[in-house]
Amino acid sequence: MKLINTALLAQQPQSQKNKKGRFYNPSRLHLVPQRELFKWLLRRHRYLPKPIRFPLITTSNTQVLSAPLKAPLLTWIGHSTFLLRHRDIALLTDPVFSRWVSPVQGVGPKRSTPPALQVEALPTITAVFISHNHYDHLDKNSVLALFQRFGNALQWFVPLGVKAWFTKLGIHNVVELDWWQSAEVQGLRCHFLPAQHFSGRTLSDSYKTLWGSWLIDMPDFRCYFAGDTGYHAELFGTIGGVFPDIDLALLPIGAYNPRELMRNMHINPEEAVSIHQHLGAALSVGMHWGSFQLTDEPMDEPPQRLATALTQQGISADKFIVMEHGEVLEITLKQVANHEQ
Repeated sequence: MKLINTALLAQQPQSQKNKKGRFYNPSRLHLVPQRELFKWLLRRHRYLPKPIRFPLITTSNTQVLSAPLKAPLLTWIGHSTFLLRHRDIALLTDPVFSRWVSPVQGVGPKRSTPPALQVEALPTITAVFISHNHYDHLDKNSVLALFQRFGNALQWFVPLGVKAWFTKLGIHNVVELDWWQSAEVQGLRCHFLPAQHFSGRTLSDSYKTLWGSWLIDMPDFRCYFAGDTGYHAELFGTIGGVFPDIDLALLPIGAYNPRELMRNMHINPEEAVSIHQHLGAALSVGMHWGSFQLTDEPMDEPPQRLATALTQQGISADKFIVMEHGEVLEITLKQVANHEQ
């Protein structure tokens, strides 16, 4: 496993709640009330750009399941859902395979690009990492499908307060962590870290459970999964300081407009490039775009703005990339070795 700056880690505070029992952000931001978000959601259908169905690579499915693991393999299933395989470990991040991300299928944001893999086509999954409980990151149907296929052999990692949701579904192999806490299970060492966001599945439960990001250590490979987040330079600099030599960072680049509503909870591509630098990641991959039309920007805009931001900030285009749905990326051991030198 890679080194950790334990002295700096020991200085980091865990989450706190206010007098109403609600968690708050590291910067103590007061985000836009959910009622304002719902007002915007009710109006936005009048002016939204047309949804885009992006190319879907399906020939990679057999490659995902049969390729020899000479190096870590990353597959973008869609949105914030990745399959990461390394050695005998296979991980999923925020698995969402449903067509709609809402309390009821048939209502709410609809998937415009199908998921690149379905649950029945997945290899044996070691662990699943959940960043927070919003519907586009924690999907009941997808969780139940994974549990039906893999049962209690599947290890779940969730934020503080989310384990009870799994327990009600009869799922008990769940590790629940607070910010800056860690766990070691099945050859994994993982750490739950802060993010600037919020939680909630109804109008009345916002901030009741925690949200955050994950640092995942596997043998000779370190991955950071950001979940959803706003921009906080000090926070991401601290994460990069506690966990040096991040080989792969999975960072959101979409769902950022209207900016007055989204700026504190969703980064834009320019901020994603800054976070890439704060973390000191060898490679970053963009996510949280191209699957659901969650916000007002054109669905094909995030990759275009990312390319411009990389040029403006003097970062090589091969250091922060976007993948096609279903694409399989081999992260060569040479890349990892060069990063650690």
